[in-house]
Amino acid sequence: MSVEEFIIAVYCWVDDTFNDLLKGQRLRERGIMPSLSDPEVIAMELIGEFFGLDEDTHIWRYFREHWHNYFPGIGSRSQFSKQAANLWAIKQQLQKRVTMALGTITDPLHIVDAFPLPVSHFKRAKNCSRFKGEADYGYCASKSETYYGFKGHLIIDFHGAIAGFTLTPANDSERETVWELTKLMKSGILLGDKGYLGADFKAELLELKEIQLETPVREKMVDQLPEKWRGQLNRLRRRVETTIGQLVKTFNIQRTKGRTLWSLTNRISRKLLSHSLCVLLNKKEGNAPLQLAQLIG
Repeated sequence: MSVEEFIIAVYCWVDDTFNDLLKGQRLRERGIMPSLSDPEVIAMELIGEFFGLDEDTHIWRYFREHWHNYFPGIGSRSQFSKQAANLWAIKQQLQKRVTMALGTITDPLHIVDAFPLPVSHFKRAKNCSRFKGEADYGYCASKSETYYGFKGHLIIDFHGAIAGFTLTPANDSERETVWELTKLMKSGILLGDKGYLGADFKAELLELKEIQLETPVREKMVDQLPEKWRGQLNRLRRRVETTIGQLVKTFNIQRTKGRTLWSLTNRISRKLLSHSLCVLLNKKEGNAPLQLAQLIG
């Protein structure tokens, strides 16, 4: 689809789903109605995130300069930012709706992984005043370095669509977050890396939730799976790396802007929603779900 068709498709989905959520009720009981409708603001956010514009100022300027005829109610930048921030709860509800539309929760196979969300490099962390008492020190294995910040925990379905996300301090256990990520899931197979390895944890997950956890084994451990199956599961497990890579490179999820946990989670929420909606539109266009580059031709 063209850029114009993409903008229309995103707005139509947001507007339809937004109105279905409210079911005729007003979001604001009093006060002056904003010149931009709430679905317009959310659509602008999601489109901007897909284009790599993850700051309110850049999103606002892009639509004012290029698509003012589509969004004639664009007011000041500060008004746009305030309205967007106040819609955080609606965006979380929209995330639930797109997750339902994609069928990610009921998929029989899920993949879980965690990735760093640094606030400050280790050497500068002692002078960093942001997120005091909320962030902590963690270790990034891919860069072999310690950092100060958070850790994002992501679970996806077989096709790579986001099924759940949670944010923790960087030193939190990856295994403990699985209970939160799988709270809506009742059975199936869960693939994870060695960070989720643990015989007791695996047995408890199977007993309480009927979820079969499969992870790579360490050296000198006996692998219960045939080599052929192990290789196939390892290849499937890497699919989560593709989703994380898109969130990092296209949606800039590791840019931990803001000074409050609320502002950070609001930023992350719209990035996850933008990615999920693009996957849904991709499937409707007949493309592979994670081939986001094919969405606009």
